[in-house]
Amino acid sequence: MVNTQVEQLKLYCNSLISYSRRKTREVTIGDVPLGGNNPIRVQSMTTVDTMDTIGSVEQVIRMVDAGCEYVRITAPSLKEAQNLEAIKKELRLRGYTVPLIADIHFTPNAAELAARIVEKVRINPGNYADKKRFEEIEYTDTAYQAELDRIREKFTPLVKICKEYGTAMRIGTNHGSLSDRIMSRYGDTPLGMVESALEFLRVCEDLNYYNIVLSMKSSNPQVMVQAYRLLVQKLNEEKFQPYPLHLGVTEAGDGEDGRIKSSVGIGTLLEDGLGDTVRVSLTEEPEAEVPVAQELVDRYATRKTSITIPEITKYPINPFEYKRRETHEVGNIGGHQVPRVVADFSGKQKITPASLFSLGYHYSVPLDKWNIADIACDYIFANETIIDFEIPGTLGIIYSHSTWLTQKKKDRTYPFIKAQDYLRGVELSGSINFVYACLKDLNTNLIQRLKDDTSAVLLIDTYHDHGMAEQRRLFVDLLSNGCKSPVIIGRAYRDLKPDQLQIYAATDVGGLLIDGLGDGVFLAAENCGSDKLVNETAFNILQATRTRISKTEYISCPSCGRTLFDLQETTAKIRSRTSHLKGVKIGIMGCIVNGPGEMADADYGYVGSGPGRITLYKGKEVVKKNVPTAQAVDELINLIRDGGDWIEVPVTTI
Repeated sequence: MVNTQVEQLKLYCNSLISYSRRKTREVTIGDVPLGGNNPIRVQSMTTVDTMDTIGSVEQVIRMVDAGCEYVRITAPSLKEAQNLEAIKKELRLRGYTVPLIADIHFTPNAAELAARIVEKVRINPGNYADKKRFEEIEYTDTAYQAELDRIREKFTPLVKICKEYGTAMRIGTNHGSLSDRIMSRYGDTPLGMVESALEFLRVCEDLNYYNIVLSMKSSNPQVMVQAYRLLVQKLNEEKFQPYPLHLGVTEAGDGEDGRIKSSVGIGTLLEDGLGDTVRVSLTEEPEAEVPVAQELVDRYATRKTSITIPEITKYPINPFEYKRRETHEVGNIGGHQVPRVVADFSGKQKITPASLFSLGYHYSVPLDKWNIADIACDYIFANETIIDFEIPGTLGIIYSHSTWLTQKKKDRTYPFIKAQDYLRGVELSGSINFVYACLKDLNTNLIQRLKDDTSAVLLIDTYHDHGMAEQRRLFVDLLSNGCKSPVIIGRAYRDLKPDQLQIYAATDVGGLLIDGLGDGVFLAAENCGSDKLVNETAFNILQATRTRISKTEYISCPSCGRTLFDLQETTAKIRSRTSHLKGVKIGIMGCIVNGPGEMADADYGYVGSGPGRITLYKGKEVVKKNVPTAQAVDELINLIRDGGDWIEVPVTTI
């Protein structure tokens, strides 16, 4: 009999063991419907000033030609909302019928006008009827209800206009811009994000308006994933309509960081069948976002489960709250240790000190010492290739068992043992033994042997079409049987482009780490890019899941028509000056809409406050206003110094 706990979890996804997309109601958005049986749609947002009609039109055309199915345009005031009509008219004259979405913050009058012009409006429930003051207010139930009545009064006109004109609406919660009312009652939590949207959704349903899309965005993929899961459960619990979901991670950043962070959040949800449209928010041109989003959704167009994964009868993982799986420590793996990175050198005929350069180990010949980077891997799987030089003191070498038998007297060398050989009783290391297993290998005998062995580290793998679910099922068996052996998550890839490797690995491995599963990462990537790229990908996945911090984190919004400076150029400047500040989080926001709230938990903030002017923040507190752009990066560095988080760039002699 299926456990009640699993039945509850099915409220957020159809299946934990096979790919099954959540069935939603279909929402009409121009002539490109969303949800229902339609494919997962891809969208993005313009960065040109909305008052620049031709510039906006030409950018929209580039986005559509890149594969964009919906285009969002900011409308911060009535004049921009009105100009959406000119943009739409020019697009139609040029033969482009892409549905347009007006992005609204703070200004109900702009939303009400835009809803008469474009196919969809997006409102942020955190600031549609409220101003953010970061005040904690004690509400009685009566006072709270009075606030809800005020929201209803302010929001109802927009709902009626949308009904009249056939306009769709997205109620899009952002983690960083929850209202003071929500923060006071629910706190800075996924539940607060969900309730923020439901307050507005209840008004819509009371007025029999259902042409609605929902989103729960955060710059923290962990929070974002929990909020979407909780939203779906709450929709089912309270008997709401099954509305389609717009997926996205806000302020993901640029380059590989942005791609990996987005994939951890979006991919984890897509794996469980959640999501009907995707926007990847990169600090790059919007047309560069589209291929990344397309790469994410294309994996599920033909996703199947050809080999059945055993049913789960008891699910010991809370999908709404992060808790790392409890393990015992084996060497520097598991327990309270950060997740470890294992590099794959098994295909190399020869390994030299120079080979380790790509893995973060730089050998200085004049000083005869190793310089070790923050993203230096912890172990190398050398398989049968013997390393015949003195390795760095922080590095361990894993050999095939037969090769290890010839090298076992060397320090920090460990065997890689197949599960069947482990059970057969081959010779073991006295310190760490890496036991290789897939789900099919995990039987009662193996689990009991692992429980009795304090030297075993399980290195798991999968060849399943739905690999993340199969590996999650393996963790369920370990948890259900009280097995506390540490686990390295292994995934093998072949013949992928670098972007694909980053997107796939971030989804497959990140989806487990998000739920507290895994004590390390092992990416075997054949013909997928350089050793350096593969190693950095592993560390970036750990950074994105916030399970191991190895560098500065940038919470950088994508440009839009509200942006008051060149975000790409400024982000590059700030990154070049601060990339050595391990663990420091810096928010870089184009305008106040994506300002102090949207920076979430950034330590320092750089926010556009007017043409040529920047406001600097320490946490959510304003420190300096109206700093000229030319001086702002230097002033940010001074602020970091004053905050005690600055260190000088280390001088490395090679």
